[in-house]
Amino acid sequence: MVDAHTARSIVGIIGNVISFGLFVSPCPTFWRIWKNKSVEEFKPDPYLATAMNCLFWVFYGLPFVHPDSTLVATINGIGLVLELFYLTLFYIYGDNKQRKKMSAVLAVEAIIMAAIAAVTLTVFHTHAKRSTFVGAFCVAFGILMYASPLTVMYKVCRDKSVEYMPFWLSFTSFANGIVWVAYALLQFDLNILISNGTGAVLGAIQLLLWTYYREIYPKCCAGDARQTDIEIMAATKVQDQV
Repeated sequence: MVDAHTARSIVGIIGNVISFGLFVSPCPTFWRIWKNKSVEEFKPDPYLATAMNCLFWVFYGLPFVHPDSTLVATINGIGLVLELFYLTLFYIYGDNKQRKKMSAVLAVEAIIMAAIAAVTLTVFHTHAKRSTFVGAFCVAFGILMYASPLTVMYKVCRDKSVEYMPFWLSFTSFANGIVWVAYALLQFDLNILISNGTGAVLGAIQLLLWTYYREIYPKCCAGDARQTDIEIMAATKVQDQV
């Protein structure tokens, strides 16, 4: 029979695989950005939030903060590198307003991280206290990461189009949340549980929105196309009569 520690390691490895899928899921979007040399209406918000989230979880998973959390640190380290690559493409192909916003947000994130690290290492001297302190920020920024697509979700509802909310990003967000919830429950970790439980719920909402508007948007487009055909036919008829 598999003990809890082994089961947690297995689930953690699965979580690493799915998290990697989450981190690489925007690749088609960034291929489009690179090919068109434009960020179009894509927003950097989710990637800024994810970079900060990864940075905190890497710190949380270090042995002197929370022992036996290597799998948490490794996958978030990979995620951090990928998010910085995505943000670089936003910086290259975005406008000056986006560049200024990204620079300001990244500077604030770096300052916050440096301050949290300094407090953690100088004020708290036990693993329990360090993990509780850092974990609170991990939860906050984890929820922020999962909630960052809310701006895109609003756009989906407004435009009745899922063009700027990629399916695989929504799906992997949901799957990632579910797996890490299981990981947290096997050796109860409230910080991982709250953050990823919220992520699973928000990921499910994104999938519901994607499914709903994916179904109705083609109908809307078809309706617009039929209306255009009618207008063209009417105009042609008037011309013939003249």
